[in-house]
Amino acid sequence: MSDLDPLNDGIPSPSWVPVGFTVAVSVRHPFRKIPVPWILNFVLALVLIPVAVALFFYAFTKGALLLRGLSRGARSRTAHVYPIYSEMWLIRLVDFQPVISAILLFQYDRLVSCIATGLRSMALNGQDVLITSCAFGNVIPRVVAASLESGASKVKIVDIVENELVHAKRKLPQFGSQVDYVQGDATAMNLPTASVGANVMFFLLHELEPEMKSKAIAEAARVLAPGGKFFLAEFHKPVPLGLRAISWLYFKTFEPFGLALWDVQDPVDQLSTINGMHCERQTAFFGNFQVIVATKNAAD
Repeated sequence: MSDLDPLNDGIPSPSWVPVGFTVAVSVRHPFRKIPVPWILNFVLALVLIPVAVALFFYAFTKGALLLRGLSRGARSRTAHVYPIYSEMWLIRLVDFQPVISAILLFQYDRLVSCIATGLRSMALNGQDVLITSCAFGNVIPRVVAASLESGASKVKIVDIVENELVHAKRKLPQFGSQVDYVQGDATAMNLPTASVGANVMFFLLHELEPEMKSKAIAEAARVLAPGGKFFLAEFHKPVPLGLRAISWLYFKTFEPFGLALWDVQDPVDQLSTINGMHCERQTAFFGNFQVIVATKNAAD
């Protein structure tokens, strides 16, 4: 028989062990916390962070529009605008250059550079330049700078959301009175026909409902002066099937009106139906993005 040894946590000591000696025994504690390998924490973070970001964007984009559609009452002219583009705290939270670049798969700088280079190649002496709708990131300062370098007398920024104009103005303190901020609708602008030498629209069309897309393109062409150029950056149908599937899922989840740009409302097709307009298209990142330059024929 063995006696219980108090020095060994009450575990019986063999009878052959001399008095005063203890035996080292490994004891398993059933409730002892097992350390989680750091790699598991890393993998969980890789999964949970994108899911949290996706849920955030869904809540303030398509999700918000679905809830808004359930409400009764007259539809306002800004009913199609996501809260992420209208609430100032959300605008300031999201408008962070690395985030915006990541959303566009790090093609943002390339797309903006294409537009800025096109503007610098124009002779805009004394003409106005229009930016149709504000956009996140540094596209507005770069477009304004390129336009003024090409001799434009003024840049007009038109947006339906006042907070977007206020936010844009904060980015352009150095340009002062050379920039006008106008609250207006891209589908029915309060600007004279043939009044601007260039017009820039940066990732607006995919957010508009089908009938609004057609109106916005028609307005963009209407306000353009003969010889002027319309610069349009947008999503495009990717070439690789895998990327196309991912893009399709993205649009279905977050931007349901964007898929129309792939076929039935291809901007090039729509612009080509307008008399006097001819288009050139460049694509980027396996066809996932496009920059269209539509030129209005010069007056005879």
